[in-house]
Amino acid sequence: MLTILCHFEISSGSLIHSSFIVQSHSLCTEQHSVLRRKRERDGEHNNRVASDFIMWNSTLDYDFFKIEGDSKAQILHTAMGLSTCDFWNSHYYQDSENQHRCWDAFFSGLSCVVSVPFYTAFLPLLFWTGHCKLARQMTLLIAFCDYTGNCIKDVVSAPRPRSPPVRRVTATKDEEDNAMEYGLPSSHTLNTVCLSGYLLHYILDYTESNDLSIRVAGIIMACLVVGLIGFGRIYLGMHSLIDIIGGLALGLGILAVWLSVSEYIDNFVVYGQNVVSFWAALCFLLLFAYPTPEVPTPSFEYHTAFNGVSLGIVIGIHQTFHQFHHEDVARVFSPQLMLPAFVGRLLLGIPTILLVKFCSKALAKWILPIISNTLGIPVRSTSYIPTLNGTHKKSDALKQSGYLQKMFSKQTSFDVDTGIRLLQYAGLAWSVVDLVPSMFLHIGL
Repeated sequence: MLTILCHFEISSGSLIHSSFIVQSHSLCTEQHSVLRRKRERDGEHNNRVASDFIMWNSTLDYDFFKIEGDSKAQILHTAMGLSTCDFWNSHYYQDSENQHRCWDAFFSGLSCVVSVPFYTAFLPLLFWTGHCKLARQMTLLIAFCDYTGNCIKDVVSAPRPRSPPVRRVTATKDEEDNAMEYGLPSSHTLNTVCLSGYLLHYILDYTESNDLSIRVAGIIMACLVVGLIGFGRIYLGMHSLIDIIGGLALGLGILAVWLSVSEYIDNFVVYGQNVVSFWAALCFLLLFAYPTPEVPTPSFEYHTAFNGVSLGIVIGIHQTFHQFHHEDVARVFSPQLMLPAFVGRLLLGIPTILLVKFCSKALAKWILPIISNTLGIPVRSTSYIPTLNGTHKKSDALKQSGYLQKMFSKQTSFDVDTGIRLLQYAGLAWSVVDLVPSMFLHIGL
């Protein structure tokens, strides 16, 4: 903590000496006492003026000697002006810092609305509320947005705003991971456009409302949310204006395409033939049909996770649609599903899906290396399996391999973490739409 001592000396109406000393509080107090004793000893106390302005914890304490004369009053007025300026400056910076903290917390919390933890919690809630069509459509839409947006990010490889000079706020671990991605387009803006747009479409279609005022109010609300998310990403230093505009344009394009084909996709998932095998092949293909960025980023990991979620959702919905996900299921706040029963679903369902996620990951970590070794496919692990550190070389057996091994022979090894992550999130999603609803049925929830 620093103390500011301002000392003015006047002799015969003229200013002799003026100095500003910035010292610690104890040193300032000691010098102040020495000056007082010196003036009293020399007999000059009556024709000198000293004004000591001490700022301690942003509070100014004034100790003035009685002065006479216009010049002395002018000096005193100047000194008081300087101290008042320091006082208001200190409070201005404190207020600015407090405002920064409030806005940082607000926009950081708003960004979590379209983050991976939010999807993990929000999508199961939709399935368990009885709005199954909305839940499965939004899940597949988010997976499509994530794949498209991250592919463009890694192809364009446009960096985020440089920090510094831009002030970047990463309040959560999820934001720190997002900061490692490229910037164009903004995934948060893209996902918000698609989520809010489809949610508005579903609500208006579900309620069968033809009231123009309700439609306009819904559009304004969706635009407000998108605008806040976009502005928040710029405020947090995560994106530039070009990134936001790119995410907005891409989101509107994807939303328009999805609204035109969503019914066909939903009918195929529910009533189609060979759905599971087709979707598994599609997910496997999308793992390879992904660009390689200039610098490794977490984008591919996010794509893999949502790829697994879409696979688990499609498998579970296709197998149990007529049991748990048809249009006549009980919806929350209806007489068949009151609020206490829904709370019971949450208390039972959330721990169950987290347990399934843990078990799926453990099972995949055990079985995938065994299958890879059996087929002669070289694998490595960047994080999940420390023993597979990526230093293994091709074996002699691989050189004499069959067609399957030759297909993989151009690459040194494959990251087994990708397969583990895919199966982990596929198991999580499957439990949301198959295992947990079966438990609800047996318990009576």
